[in-house]
Amino acid sequence: MSKIEELAESLKKKHIVFFGGAGVSTESNIPDFRSSDGLYQKKTYKYPAERMLSHSMYEYDPKAFYDFYFNEMIYPNAMPNAAHEVLAKLEAMGNLDAVITQNIDGLHQAAGSKRVYELHGSVHRNTCQRCGAHYSLNEMLKQKAQIPRCACGGIIKPDVVLYEEGLDAQILRGAISAINNADVLIVGGTSLVVYPAAGLLDYFHGSQLILINKDATAYDSRADLIFNESIAKVLSEAMELIENA
Repeated sequence: MSKIEELAESLKKKHIVFFGGAGVSTESNIPDFRSSDGLYQKKTYKYPAERMLSHSMYEYDPKAFYDFYFNEMIYPNAMPNAAHEVLAKLEAMGNLDAVITQNIDGLHQAAGSKRVYELHGSVHRNTCQRCGAHYSLNEMLKQKAQIPRCACGGIIKPDVVLYEEGLDAQILRGAISAINNADVLIVGGTSLVVYPAAGLLDYFHGSQLILINKDATAYDSRADLIFNESIAKVLSEAMELIENA
């Protein structure tokens, strides 16, 4: 049995959980952080990306923060790719229990996924820091040339976890519970170096760990099945085998 056939068999099982990172969205033309042409390599700003996206920068120089945020983090025209679509299909089939993502682009929901734990928040949710009013991404984009402000005068902050900020405890608990109860855990498009997110794998006690990432990860030795190629390609080929069986 080939590796793709083995993956197709695994996708037919119940209680699958998918845990994904930036590599899931790169095929929707959203750049990742750590690759050679990723966000961390950009030299066009005064400070490195980690500092531009920090809580300190938001507090002390909100104009610089929002310039970076709107120019580098927002991709309003991005569309879900084959990986997002296969995962939504697996959930609709009753096989996939949850998607846990480090991405903030909302593409899993755009593809039809219902149970999504967004560890790092979402660009689609934005909240006034003074009165608590909520704003959509489109409403934020209307103010992209300035610091976005609410009708009450307060600054509108994206519901995105910045450097120096902690993860949302409720979302983290949900993600841990999903992994803890999973029989199959598929990890895709993540280098597994960002903590605490990478530590979530320690909660997996199921039967099969599958890694799909273009580069090797520190968890390869623990995996039952490894693909070092495009996640959209791998998942769609496996789904094709299921649908044509």
